[in-house]
Amino acid sequence: VQLQASGGGLVQPGGSLRLSCSSSAHIFSIYHMAWFRQPPGQERDLVANISNTGSTTYAASVKGRFTISRDIAKSTLYLQMDNLKPEDSAVYFCHAQSPSPRDYWGHGTLVTVSS
Repeated sequence: VQLQASGGGLVQPGGSLRLSCSSSAHIFSIYHMAWFRQPPGQERDLVANISNTGSTTYAASVKGRFTISRDIAKSTLYLQMDNLKPEDSAVYFCHAQSPSPRDYWGHGTLVTVSS
C-alpha cells in the first residue's frame, strides 16, 4: 500500500485548506485511516481518524474546524481544514492501518498558517 498526501501550502489565519491522500490500493472499506501532524521539533500526533465503517473521531484541538472524509471509489482520504490557526502549522501525514494490524504512512505535506 502506498499513500500520497497533497494539498498543503501557506494560508492566512482563518483560512481553509483541503488535504488529500490517495492510495495505491482499494483499502478504505477495510482499513482504518487517519491524519496525523508533526510540528517542527515536536512529536507526531493524531488529528482525526475514520474507521473502515466510516465513524470519525477528532483531536480536541481541531474538533469543529476540521473534517475527515473519504471517497472509497476514488481511494482518496480528505482533511478539510477551516478556520486555521498558526498552531495548526505542521507536516501532515496520512496513515492507514490494516486489520493485521500493520501501519502504512505516506510522505507528509507541509501546512503553514501565517499572516
